[in-house]
Amino acid sequence: MRAEPSWPNQLLKIPPLNFLMTSPEIASLSWGQMKIKGSNTTYKDCKVWPGGSRTWDWRETGTEHSPGVQPADVKEVVEKGVQTLVIGRGMSEALKVPSSTVEYLKKHGIDVRVLQTEQAVKEYNALVAQGVRVGGVFHSTC
Repeated sequence: MRAEPSWPNQLLKIPPLNFLMTSPEIASLSWGQMKIKGSNTTYKDCKVWPGGSRTWDWRETGTEHSPGVQPADVKEVVEKGVQTLVIGRGMSEALKVPSSTVEYLKKHGIDVRVLQTEQAVKEYNALVAQGVRVGGVFHSTC
């Protein structure tokens, strides 16, 4: 005699919840300030992914304008299951993005877009509107 599952979800393969969440829209950007729709936090630099956002604290990885965004800076966002990652290099594009970071993203099958931050926010929000599982790291000053 075969045992019947006691819960309907045991019959289904249910993906982790972060795969069901959408990427949050960036609500506003000005020099040194970013706001994410659904969050009360104002960020200077931020990371966003489907279902969340947080401060991008450069001290965690020792990031500086040069050499710039390191694979360690984007690893957390990649692990959230994004298809595309947008990098905002700052209002004056002072933040560098070395080829090692772009190669890291491509190795993980991630489409990467590296842009000046105002353009990066527009691109990111357009991808959100299209339903793409997009993440980003954004520098909102120089």
